[in-house]
Amino acid sequence: MNIEEFRDYCLSKPHVEETTPFGEDNLVYKVAGKMFAMCSLNNYAEGVNLKCDPERAVELREQYPAIQPGYHMNKKHWNTIYPEAFLPMGLLPELIDHSYDLVVAGLPKKQRVELGFS
Repeated sequence: MNIEEFRDYCLSKPHVEETTPFGEDNLVYKVAGKMFAMCSLNNYAEGVNLKCDPERAVELREQYPAIQPGYHMNKKHWNTIYPEAFLPMGLLPELIDHSYDLVVAGLPKKQRVELGFS
């Protein structure tokens, strides 16, 4: 998945906005104002940060050298994935979905209902 595919995939999810709160080079993807993905526009190969269930995060790090604790993030809840390293086909989109779903699940019930999530 290249940077354009990553951006398109993140933006295809409901209620997602692309922001640059850390400078024009750092793309941050949010759902309902909460971050679920971040990457560098100019250094995409250096990793994308995605939220992850803590137990699954450890399993993924043990299984794939291209998945490391989140760089400049809470290492318990975030992974840095090197998208141009060897990863099984479909894993990166699955991890984007997982991150997005975690953030949506953490929204207050009233907000989830207002946004059309069940």
